[in-house]
Amino acid sequence: MYIGTYYHTLETKNRVSLPVSFRTQFTSGILTKGLDGCLFLFDKSEWEKKLTQFASLEFTKKAHRDFVRLMTNEAVEVEVDRQGRILIPEHLKDGAHLQKELVITGSMDRIEIWERVAYHAYIEVTESNAEAISESISLVNSQ
Repeated sequence: MYIGTYYHTLETKNRVSLPVSFRTQFTSGILTKGLDGCLFLFDKSEWEKKLTQFASLEFTKKAHRDFVRLMTNEAVEVEVDRQGRILIPEHLKDGAHLQKELVITGSMDRIEIWERVAYHAYIEVTESNAEAISESISLVNSQ
């Protein structure tokens, strides 16, 4: 499980260091377009689970086809190098509008990579709606 928020810099060759705590869990996986303007980084076992979920979607429904394409068409395999970095391909960098200053977050089953200004704008709006968000979902105690 990935948790926490970390600030990193995108190097000139589109490489970014992963937080040390993430490197113990993540050595290789899939980098793809995320939602809300970020990139998603999944380890291989989690990506396989996502592919199984995607395969259960009905291809006759346009929204299902669109979602599968969004998540898979530009996905790439990445590996952590000896310095703890991954390479972000240009098409994903441009799609997420990544600049030099990045935020890397742990979101339980995935790592998210954000452009710093976009992340803070997203968090500001999300935190201002925290009560409404928490009331709109049900967390059931399954003890």
